[in-house]
Amino acid sequence: MVVVWFKRDLRLLDHEPLVKAIATKEKILLLYSFEPIWANDSHYSKKHTNFIKQSLGDLQRQLLSYDTNILVVTEEILSVFKKLNDHDSISHIFSYQETGMKMTYDRDKAVSKWCGEHVITWEESIQNGVFRGIKNRKQWKNDWVAFVNTNIDKPQMELGSFYPISTIEKFTETHFKTVSLDTQLDSQIQKGGTSYAVKYLDSFLNERIWGYNSNYSKPATSRKHSSRISPYLAWGCLSARQVCQYAAGHKKSVNNKRNLSSFLSRMRWQAHFIQKFEMEGEMEFRSVNKGYHELDKPRQLHLQKAWREGQTGIPLIDAAMRCLVTTGFVNFRLRAMLASFFTHLLWQPWQDCTEHLAQNFLDFEPGIHFPQLNMQSGETGVNTIRIYNPIKNSKEHDANGVFIKKWVPELAALPYQYIHEPWEIPQMELQFLGFELGKDYPQPIVSISKMRKFASDALYTYKKSPKTKKESKRIIAKHTLPGRPVWDQHN
Repeated sequence: MVVVWFKRDLRLLDHEPLVKAIATKEKILLLYSFEPIWANDSHYSKKHTNFIKQSLGDLQRQLLSYDTNILVVTEEILSVFKKLNDHDSISHIFSYQETGMKMTYDRDKAVSKWCGEHVITWEESIQNGVFRGIKNRKQWKNDWVAFVNTNIDKPQMELGSFYPISTIEKFTETHFKTVSLDTQLDSQIQKGGTSYAVKYLDSFLNERIWGYNSNYSKPATSRKHSSRISPYLAWGCLSARQVCQYAAGHKKSVNNKRNLSSFLSRMRWQAHFIQKFEMEGEMEFRSVNKGYHELDKPRQLHLQKAWREGQTGIPLIDAAMRCLVTTGFVNFRLRAMLASFFTHLLWQPWQDCTEHLAQNFLDFEPGIHFPQLNMQSGETGVNTIRIYNPIKNSKEHDANGVFIKKWVPELAALPYQYIHEPWEIPQMELQFLGFELGKDYPQPIVSISKMRKFASDALYTYKKSPKTKKESKRIIAKHTLPGRPVWDQHN
């Protein structure tokens, strides 16, 4: 048999491994595993497994017309391959390269070794223009552009010799535990699957894109005017190539070309960060710049708990966290602000916020998650140190408190001029409003002005150190795109 091993590529169209499997003319088994090494890891949550199950369910419905489906299991993948090989020897395994965490990279090395020992050919395809083994970025931009402009892979499913559903059911009965793809739907969380992905992409490009640039940073309206396809990219319900080519085809119909150009530039931005992580996976655990490895931030668990629970006493921070936990989505500015607040204003190590954020980002993508936390914490030595002021951002982007009132309802009765800083309400006004700070809503757990200065002074001191400067030169040589200022490499 040949096996197509699905991971973060939960689609049928633009699927090179599937094309290659069909071309072998051999019997094809489609496989997915909720592997315990990642499914039980604290970066993953029910949000993710539900989204994956919904995406797999969508695939199973598409496969019915070919009398096949995906064998869905819950075992470590090497154990699965061994069982399958004992049943009917495997000649080829086809999959995409995965820019995942160290645990999945170590798993892949073990699979590669096992394949070598059993004379099994494992072919990995390039995923979304992220290239393995490159030493610098001199050619990366051109290579990425070339990749997303190549023809979309269209598997001719009708030519494939797939294991029938009856045989796959027997595999499950005799060798594997049954995995239910049923999920409890939550109207506030996006549903997985290519069918939904296409609907979101269509509605964005045909209806919602007009407000993309003007609403991208707005806490409330960005929910409508951003594309909302990031979960479908993260789990591979759509490929970057599909999105870029489909979006480019709308150039004539989109009135404001700047909105479309901004969206397409962020598609490259996504791959840019994943490529960073592919080239330097150590940033999963420690700062990419070794000059910051000695930075000591004493852990204060009560502050971390207040941040996780949306009880910091800073309205925009609490609204953003509660929204994220409930819906799995907040815009980029709010994500950056949550990380900045934790690492700068609470002065906590970024490693302590990675799991909570990952669990709640429906679009958790390791290749973006860890480089972004490095950058937002100000520990790259290369990027501008941005210490977000949540009060300033609140007044600028949620002036009337619409977003805050929705997600922090205990403040909903406050006049809009006080909603950003309830601690500034005069005592007489508090009595009139029947509002007691510290009882109805927490006092701020930190002094923003004091901690902004403290964090800024500390980080700039580290940034000027010889070790940090030396590391910065190495990072620039390895990760900077030619022709762009270093400070702008986050865009």
